[in-house]
Amino acid sequence: METTSRVGAQAPAAEGGQPLPSARRTVDGYLLAPFPWYGLDEAFTGPRWLMQVGMAADGAVEHGSIGHGDEPSVRNEGTEDKEKFAVVVTVAGNPARRTADGTGLLEATSVSSAAWLAGVGLLSFTWPGQMDHTLRDDWLEQQTETAWVLADDLAGDDWSTLSLPVDGVPTPFHYRESEFGWVLAGSTQEGVHVGAYGRGMSAYGLGFAMIKDIATYAA
Repeated sequence: METTSRVGAQAPAAEGGQPLPSARRTVDGYLLAPFPWYGLDEAFTGPRWLMQVGMAADGAVEHGSIGHGDEPSVRNEGTEDKEKFAVVVTVAGNPARRTADGTGLLEATSVSSAAWLAGVGLLSFTWPGQMDHTLRDDWLEQQTETAWVLADDLAGDDWSTLSLPVDGVPTPFHYRESEFGWVLAGSTQEGVHVGAYGRGMSAYGLGFAMIKDIATYAA
């Protein structure tokens, strides 16, 4: 999936790894999306917060993320057992198409797109214990490639099937766990793909619902 930033589901990081509040809280990009946004359903009563949208090369909004629970820090050493969060990624259901200027081709989006964005999203808030700062970039590049390979093989042994409600309708999701947390991805009846990742919150009890008014999420 060609976007202006492959890791566009995440807000820019500030010093110390925290997403910049001004980037995370901006609702403008979400309002430009021609598709509905998804988050956890009403059964979740904790904090909800905007992250950032990702745009295609032609400026069209292709995906974005909504956070739920604790706002995670990048360094999980000493915090991974305390932070409880789930992030829902909504991805537009787009076919392969030409760019606005006709000079290029944008890849089609799919459940694999949602799975990859969710996998990379989880990595962006992960810092393996006892890893030197200078080594993390290499580790992240390697793990990002692994996340792409896994997302491209949703029928593989690394994934299981999990049924969760989406707008009250039982929906199949591809699901996997790792030492860093969990990732899942599926599609909705509204024609968008939904990915999610989290840590400290069980994925088995989650449900998803269309957000009626994304503007209410702005700080």
